[in-house]
Amino acid sequence: MDRIDVALIGAGRMGQVHGPNAARTPGLRLRYVVDPRPDAAAALAAATGAEAATLEQALADPGVGAVLVCSSTDQHLANALQAVEAGKAVFCEKPIDLDLQKARAAQPRFEGARFVLGFNRRYDPHFLALRQRLDAGAVGRLESLHIVNHDPAAPSAHFIPTSGGLFKDFTIHDLDMARWMLGEEPVEVFATASCLIDPEIGRLGDVDTARTVLKTATGKLCVISNTRRSGYGYDQRIEAFGSRGMATAGNVSRDTVQVFDENGATAAPIAYAFPERYADSYRAQIAHFAEVARGASPARTHYADGIAALVLAEACQQSVREGRPIRLQENR
Repeated sequence: MDRIDVALIGAGRMGQVHGPNAARTPGLRLRYVVDPRPDAAAALAAATGAEAATLEQALADPGVGAVLVCSSTDQHLANALQAVEAGKAVFCEKPIDLDLQKARAAQPRFEGARFVLGFNRRYDPHFLALRQRLDAGAVGRLESLHIVNHDPAAPSAHFIPTSGGLFKDFTIHDLDMARWMLGEEPVEVFATASCLIDPEIGRLGDVDTARTVLKTATGKLCVISNTRRSGYGYDQRIEAFGSRGMATAGNVSRDTVQVFDENGATAAPIAYAFPERYADSYRAQIAHFAEVARGASPARTHYADGIAALVLAEACQQSVREGRPIRLQENR
């Protein structure tokens, strides 16, 4: 198999997930690491057998066929556009941008591009199996969903001002999962939120705990539960209720051993953070991107999915501000 040389933009948290995965994926070779912090780029390049470079150097190399955009959120769209216009296949972390109108305006420039958006949970084997069971009619006609997405601990306060807020940074994954699992677009959103964990998050204008209800045109419902602090691990569950029963995808424990004694039952903790819980999905996502980059597969997560999730995230923010349900045509 011919290898495609890859440039990674961003040596931070997500770059440290996707860069090593690209270096290990058959058909890909991590060639360059780009980051405005030279020490960070050099360290990740050394760990993956790549070379630190500037963005201009990486994009100008005709041997580079693909780019992973894992830069700061405010640079996602600009970096993805640069890579697409240089003729590269592009994988871009979510969200495509924090500004819906800006993202919409750029959408025509991605037409025909080999582009994959980083909604990794669609590639998770447990959630994928749940979706396949629903498609097969295992619980009859799907009527409602319950999605739980609870972080183990709140992020540091300095992260909040550039994050886009809870709904665009965090809930956006659940909004994409809801669209995917329901098989229909939500037409109404109601969200309510509080700051219960860290007063500094509230002082910076964000929330840390939320409940969101989505409704489709046919009446299907989805309830999303979010918190920045569970206190017990990275709680990731989906329950699907249908006309003939219920299907669930539960948390992943570090092992399946349970001990029963006079004090009760004990078991291994669930995964503590996203790199552990979604390790399989991140690997599968980059393997899929390799297929898209060589033209062997259509993308499973598109630019349009990013726009649709951003529309829902903005509707959630509006609903919290105004204390009312938001009809989606108000945001279109």
